[in-house]
Amino acid sequence: MSRESEDPSDEEQYHIELREGDIAGPVLLPGDPERTEIIAELWDNAEELASHREYRTLTGTYGGEPVAVTSTGIGSPSAAIAVEELARIGADTFVRVGSCGAIQPEIEIGDLVITTGAVRQEGTSDEYVGEEYPASAHGEVVTALVTAAERLGHEYHLGVTCSTDSFYAGQSRPGFGGFRAAGAEARLEALREAGVLNFEMEASAILTLASLYGLRAGAVCTVYANRVTGEFRTEGQRKAAETASLAAALLTEMDRIKRAAGVDRWHAGLSLDAR
Repeated sequence: MSRESEDPSDEEQYHIELREGDIAGPVLLPGDPERTEIIAELWDNAEELASHREYRTLTGTYGGEPVAVTSTGIGSPSAAIAVEELARIGADTFVRVGSCGAIQPEIEIGDLVITTGAVRQEGTSDEYVGEEYPASAHGEVVTALVTAAERLGHEYHLGVTCSTDSFYAGQSRPGFGGFRAAGAEARLEALREAGVLNFEMEASAILTLASLYGLRAGAVCTVYANRVTGEFRTEGQRKAAETASLAAALLTEMDRIKRAAGVDRWHAGLSLDAR
């Protein structure tokens, strides 16, 4: 930080401890710092650049394309810090990679949910823009994630996510001693009837900030729980890691094809050869 600046992120970013030029390519955003290793094990190579608080960053290549991963910790406040500081050092594409709880009965444990948009049931994005503003995934990121899941043969569901600030009350679970938040069951049923697929805790803030800043973002999560069937198993997290890593490489290839074609947006007329 320069002596003249009051910005704690003037040079090296205050929380993630990275500088401009440290990373290249899309950045994958798991919550758990330990998931950074699970993700990076799939790459051609990886190097740890920084580890501070909940923010752990590795960089490397996947399929010959540059990629990075930064853990965000649990929840939208810390995820928003990661997006802010990564954007300041040049990152322009973000993919949330995590786990979630399904609220539709047909979704199986171990399936993937690829988010097209998110219900902003968290407070962080409200501090940036009014609640009327949609938390929408970028079309190119959604396309890359769907393409990756198809090529890998992973079962996936495409649709709307609900992001919450609370793992318990916010997701209509009982709290300590059986505490039930007012309207919890009605809120859950309303989301289910509206076709919302899952609960998680970071996507809507990541999508909102990326959209506000003209960046790209999306999300893919492995289903650990189904609130309708009562099942809970922590399995299949590599599916989300594999899908996000391949999607990152596809996004870089898509950008290269766009530049060669002289267009700004990916569209069906452009060819993306199977990798």
